[in-house]
Amino acid sequence: MSRCYYDFHVHSCLSPCGDADNTPNNLAGMAFLNGVRLMALTDHNTSRNCPAFFEAAKRYNVVPIAGMELTTSEDIHVVCLFETLADALSFNDEVDRRRIRIRNREEIFGEQLIMDGEDNVIGKEEDLLINATTISLDEATQIVEGYGGICYPAHIDRQANGAIEILGSFPHYAGFRIAELHDRSNKEEYTKKYGLEGMRLLFSSDAHYLNQLRDGDENDWIELEDKPFSAELMRKRLFDSLRSFKA
Repeated sequence: MSRCYYDFHVHSCLSPCGDADNTPNNLAGMAFLNGVRLMALTDHNTSRNCPAFFEAAKRYNVVPIAGMELTTSEDIHVVCLFETLADALSFNDEVDRRRIRIRNREEIFGEQLIMDGEDNVIGKEEDLLINATTISLDEATQIVEGYGGICYPAHIDRQANGAIEILGSFPHYAGFRIAELHDRSNKEEYTKKYGLEGMRLLFSSDAHYLNQLRDGDENDWIELEDKPFSAELMRKRLFDSLRSFKA
C-alpha cells in the first residue's frame, strides 16, 4: 500500500472564472510537479474537458479522474466523480438536459474554452455553466450513482454554495457518507457542530488558478495499492475504497 496524494476538485479554463492558464496539460503538469498522483477535473456543470485531461495526464503519469462540480437546484455545489471517462460524459449529457440556459457574459466570467489533448481550443461553451441546474440535492446521489459515480457536498465550510450555509445543517438525509472541506483546520469544529463523526472528510483545492493548486501533503493522501500500476487499476482501487466506506 502507498500514500497517494490527491486533489479531487480542480477547474480548467472551461469553468466560469477559471483562468485561461488552467489548460488540461498545465493541470496535469502541475499535478506531476506537486507530487499529486490522483487528480480529478471537476468543471462547473460540465465534463467536456475531461477527454483532453485524460490525454495530458497520461504523458505525466498522473492518474486522471473524470468529474464535475454540479450546481443543484438549491444552488449547492456537489463534487461528482466517475470511475470511467465514458460514464462522466454520459452524466454530462444528462446535466446538459437539466441546465437552465443563460448566455455567458465573457466580460464578467471569461471565455469557457473546450480543448483537445494538445491544449488547442476546439470549442467554446456559449451558455453560462455556473448557474443552478434543475437537479435537486435529493436527486443528485441517485442520478450520479446511476452513471457509476460517487458524489458528495463540496466545500461545506464555505458560505458560497456550501450545503451547510444554504440549508443551515449538513444534509444527512441525502445519504452522503463523504464530504469535502476546503480548509482542513475546520475539521474538528465542523465534525462536532454538524454531526460528521464517522464520515469520510476529503480536502481539495477547488483551484481556479494554477497557483491555487496544493502540493501533496500529509493531510491530502489516500492509501491505495499501486502494484501492478495502471491508471485504470488505480481508479478502480480508489472507487472501491470510497464505495466501501460506511458511515
